[in-house]
Amino acid sequence: MAVVAAAAMLHPRAWTPVVSYGGELASSLTSSPVRVLMAAVILCAGAVAVLRRARRLRDVYLVDYGCFLGEPQHRVPTATATEHARLMPYLVDGESLDFMLRLHERSGIGEETSIPDSLRYMPPDRGVAASCAEAELVIFAAVDSALARAAPALPRGAADIDALVVACSFTTLAPEFADLVVNRYGLRADVRTVNLSGMGCSGALICVGLAKNLLQVAPPGTRALVVTTELLSSMFYPGTKREMLVPNVLFRMGAAAIVMSNSPERARFRIGHVVRTLTAARDRDYRCAFQEEDDQGVTGINLSKELPAAAARALQENLLAFAPAVLPASELLRVAFSSLRRKFLGEAAKRYRPAFGRAFQHFCIHPGGSRVLNEVQRGLGLSDGDMEASRMTLHRFGNMSGSSLLYELAYIEAKGRMKKGDRVCMIGFSPGIDCSSVVCECIRPAARPDDGPWAGCIHRYPVPWNL
Repeated sequence: MAVVAAAAMLHPRAWTPVVSYGGELASSLTSSPVRVLMAAVILCAGAVAVLRRARRLRDVYLVDYGCFLGEPQHRVPTATATEHARLMPYLVDGESLDFMLRLHERSGIGEETSIPDSLRYMPPDRGVAASCAEAELVIFAAVDSALARAAPALPRGAADIDALVVACSFTTLAPEFADLVVNRYGLRADVRTVNLSGMGCSGALICVGLAKNLLQVAPPGTRALVVTTELLSSMFYPGTKREMLVPNVLFRMGAAAIVMSNSPERARFRIGHVVRTLTAARDRDYRCAFQEEDDQGVTGINLSKELPAAAARALQENLLAFAPAVLPASELLRVAFSSLRRKFLGEAAKRYRPAFGRAFQHFCIHPGGSRVLNEVQRGLGLSDGDMEASRMTLHRFGNMSGSSLLYELAYIEAKGRMKKGDRVCMIGFSPGIDCSSVVCECIRPAARPDDGPWAGCIHRYPVPWNL
């Protein structure tokens, strides 16, 4: 009965029939030894099934991942970007150009970021062919890297992929990008595919959450491939409205692919809690990052001045749901005691800020810009060391939307800092406002941590940061 009671606590619905018909069951048990044995067998089988299901639902793994790495011809140093901007026909007023240059100086972006060939034309090529060429370049490179790194867990290569999730926010083509991957790698005809758009810089974490849900209810040994990117060719804004010029300065070319499984075989990380908070019900949050046309009818992404404040509110709400599941009991007690003090003493009592550094060894915060990273650091009470991976990713690669978080994870590993048992906290933001967080626990450090996107340059980092 102790086993049955444990099963009931894990899955209350499984215990309901036993409770409802407890009287009839007790009567039957006293009438025949055979029925006693049958009842015991049924109860034990049910308990085992519930326990197995509970275990299967909480065990999803990241097998390995890969990132796109631009070639030298894709680099866009500040001097090149400035020269091209001065030659752009739509920046004739000078004020817009000065604004972009000042923004770039404060952005934290370095000299080795990458852009597609389509943006080197004047004016830039925003056509379908340019978007397709960029998609094939970055997506195929990321998937090739992920499949190569996960090869020991994929005996048949891409044919072992059972589900595919692809996210690209501002470009949707037909056939969709999921079909592009299926065609390129010859995935099976019964592969389950999902193609997401509009998810913004939280796209990777949203995809991980979706893939986790799929794997939790799939047969053991099921594998999923997650791909996330953002195409600059189609999202480039050839206008002069300042709020819509910001993405032109911050965003750069990149993509990442992740192989996930519900089997621990050869896996490198265990996927823990996934929490997503959406504040789009508030109008001011909903409108602070919006794709629209300017006064001249040119389409772009309008980033409102309210965006940092809206992101801070979304992060606060996300942490309220996230913290109880990840913070140690000592921190939760301190938070509870602080809340009681404020309840009885009023606003004069100092609010206790949870020490998230005690729950995680590493942090990957979306590098939306130096201001965003500074605000998150203050909000979470993180050290400069906690923010190093995020800031160095912004410097080396720029804002690559959702895929940026995998470059940050690669930075931590390239530095040799990832140890077995370490926990990683990933946080991303998207228009909406959407704040997503994912916890990963390392179960097997990388055999060759220096073979990712930081190969050849990790020895030069970290660089000074004073923004």
